[in-house]
Formats: sequence, structure tokens, C-alpha cells
Amino acid sequence: MSSTPETPEFTDWQQVIDILHQAATEQKDDTLLKLLLTPDERTVLLSRVNILHELLNGDRSQRKISELLGVGVATITRGSNELKHHDEATKAWLSDLLQQQSAKKAL
Repeated sequence: MSSTPETPEFTDWQQVIDILHQAATEQKDDTLLKLLLTPDERTVLLSRVNILHELLNGDRSQRKISELLGVGVATITRGSNELKHHDEATKAWLSDLLQQQSAKKAL
């Protein structure tokens, strides 16, 4: 009989965040994310970042964002609904973070 418990070791979202934080501290975040996410999942994550960026930017309609990113309008709507659950300070922080990354790409 095995002495290993019959439950998963990791059961809390905060544990995942802590693992990601530790990997980033060790400059291994890219490696960890490549191990955790399939290429398709990484593409979806990139789309979601772009969706939030476009929604926070506010220059395009959801339909135009959908066309730009090649995702369904329902996906854009889900991103918009998620943003509604956060306060203005959080949205401003995320917008600034995304703008900073966008500016780095332009260099």
C-alpha cells in the first residue's frame, strides 16, 4: 500500500502564483510557462493580453478587436466582462503595464 496521499499536491491558485513568482525570481519564467502551456495555449494567452490591451485602449469596438485578433466577439465580451470586476486603479495599473511593454516593442 502506498503512503502517498490520494489528493493532488497543488490545489490552490495561490500556489501557482507562488511557483510563477519563484520562476521569475530565478529568471526561469519563460521555461516554466513553456512547460506548463502548449503552443496553442500560449497563443490564446497572447490573444487575451491583446484583448485587454485593446479594451483598455478604447479606440476600437469589440467587433473591430475581434476582426483584428481573429477571435470571436464572445471572447472579447468575456474579456470586457472580466475587466468590469476590477476597480479603476487596477485597470489603470494594467493599462500602464501593457503600454510600457508596447513601448518596449516599438524601440
